Amino acid sequence: MAEHSKFYTRSGDDGFTGLIGPSRVPKYDRHPEAYGQVDELQAILGLCRAISSDPRMREILLAIERDLYLIMAELATVEPGVRARFGIDGARVTWLETLTDEFGAALPPLNHFLLPGDTYAGALLNLARTVARRAERVVAHLIHDQKRDDSHALRYLNRLSSFLFVLMRFEEQRAGVEQPSIAHM
Repeated sequence: MAEHSKFYTRSGDDGFTGLIGPSRVPKYDRHPEAYGQVDELQAILGLCRAISSDPRMREILLAIERDLYLIMAELATVEPGVRARFGIDGARVTWLETLTDEFGAALPPLNHFLLPGDTYAGALLNLARTVARRAERVVAHLIHDQKRDDSHALRYLNRLSSFLFVLMRFEEQRAGVEQPSIAHM
């Protein structure tokens, strides 16, 4: 009978966690905080993908989830030589910009603030957008503290939150919401 893998290691019981490479840091260190925020974003995008009935949207969200795995790996390193093997490049940022422009071109101009929740899928995409913004803030803190200028992660997260906003509007339009709920000022 085959031996089963254990799903716990006990190596974090002391409040420290291992990064990629030999480093161990406290679980409250900026590295696990940053990749943890991206992990939460990836989980929400998985939920968005699971409820989507559109094959292209599912494909795009899956590609983004894969990109986020690379970003998490980059954020889980401290040694530049190790970090160079992970991460994403500028082409992935350009890919998000292209998608944002494409989906955005199908939308009417926006001249007011929107309230999320006109559709379930739109509300989830908006939640993903806010988590992307939070992840962006935490990753910015890590990158600025370490004076890292070799990462496209911050630009990617910034573009991703914009794309998710456009995708939320696109999803609601696709669902037949002609006049989204607006915030009254």
